[in-house]
Amino acid sequence: MNTFQSTAEDFLVHCQFEKNLSPKTLKAYTTDLQQLTAFLASLSPIPEVPDITKHHLREFLISIASLKPKSIKRKIATVKALFNYLEFEDKILVNPLRKMRIKIKEPKTLPAVMDIQEVVKIFKAGYSFKGSAKDQTKYSYIESVRNLAVIELLFSTGARVSEVASLTIENINLHTGNVIIKGKGNKERLIQICNKESIMILKSYNLLFEAKIKASGGWFLINRFNKPLSDQSIRNIVKKIADKAGINKHITPHIFRHSFATLLLEKDVDIKYIQSLLGHSSINTTQIYTHVNRKRQRQILATKHPRRDFSMQLPMHE
Repeated sequence: MNTFQSTAEDFLVHCQFEKNLSPKTLKAYTTDLQQLTAFLASLSPIPEVPDITKHHLREFLISIASLKPKSIKRKIATVKALFNYLEFEDKILVNPLRKMRIKIKEPKTLPAVMDIQEVVKIFKAGYSFKGSAKDQTKYSYIESVRNLAVIELLFSTGARVSEVASLTIENINLHTGNVIIKGKGNKERLIQICNKESIMILKSYNLLFEAKIKASGGWFLINRFNKPLSDQSIRNIVKKIADKAGINKHITPHIFRHSFATLLLEKDVDIKYIQSLLGHSSINTTQIYTHVNRKRQRQILATKHPRRDFSMQLPMHE
């Protein structure tokens, strides 16, 4: 009988080569299954794979109850995917999770966003880095152009940090402004960058980094060692520019994504278009931006509502 560990390893091979899941998803699956493997190994007796029941899995849930709801939901999804696979492959009779009703409530938190004035401050700070470089042959100047390319891509596309980090030169057409974003589940979406300044910066960056991009194997955003920028490197770049701008918020690449969505809503862009641009599979995920937009709604109604145009001077009753 295969051990649970070897079964989990077989499942991960299936996810990588048959389902073609992303490295990020595979890493999460691996972490979650290692945790379940360790839990099952701590039991006495250690259950064989076909003998794992809902009672074992309930005990596992109790063991991870101190984690954040989002983490627990992800681990449940991983375990469910594994047992669905085992059931499909006839390695177990029934997925034990079918007999469990699990509800994990995540606290609803509205995403932090930047208003347009803060976005402008970020861009002014980024462009000031570039403008202050006296010697354009020095890496400090080259780096400032690269950092501008990062914030231009983040704000122009509304892409996730991992999506921006994984862009290749083949994904970006610098003549048309078309950018192919590879999202969750390897689903592709096409975003067109229409702003001329944004495209000009991307062209300048490409010209400066052309040799490095080629040496890296085609990754678009490159560090000084001819390696692709990591998610964390992009976060550091954003923080550096936000600090320079003097913004008293913790600015992250994901806040660029949230701001992209809410500012489009303020321009009366249909939420279905925003859903497509963000790569959300469900409109429910995008709906959160309508709540974020309530502050702007109040400002509009307080200053623009036609009821402000007339006043009824009714007599006051004594």
